Amino acid sequence: MTYANFGDMISRKRVEKQITLRKMADMLGVSAPFLTDVEKDRRNPFDMEKLTQLADILDLTREENAQMLDLAGKKRNAVAPDLPEYIMERDYVSAALRTARDLDAGEEEWMEFVAELRKRKG
Repeated sequence: MTYANFGDMISRKRVEKQITLRKMADMLGVSAPFLTDVEKDRRNPFDMEKLTQLADILDLTREENAQMLDLAGKKRNAVAPDLPEYIMERDYVSAALRTARDLDAGEEEWMEFVAELRKRKG
């Protein structure tokens, strides 16, 4: 499913799960007005700890969780919050990203790369 932004996604998933805004705010340990601002795209997404809680509360699939994290990163004009540590700890990841950038790798090439990695998972 396509969402306009991070707030749109969590708002729609919350309604889909029939969780009131106030109830979800309580579950996350934030105020209802704060959550409203997040859902209306007036505030930045939560930190990684709260994003993990949110994924559990909304019972997101692996794909939905990745989409939520990508939208959170885009809202902050940054990389998805689950990736910086992984990238920083592995010089080869930065080298791969730079190589792909320098070669102007397209979506098809990246999808082939991802498919190849998934084959190794078994």
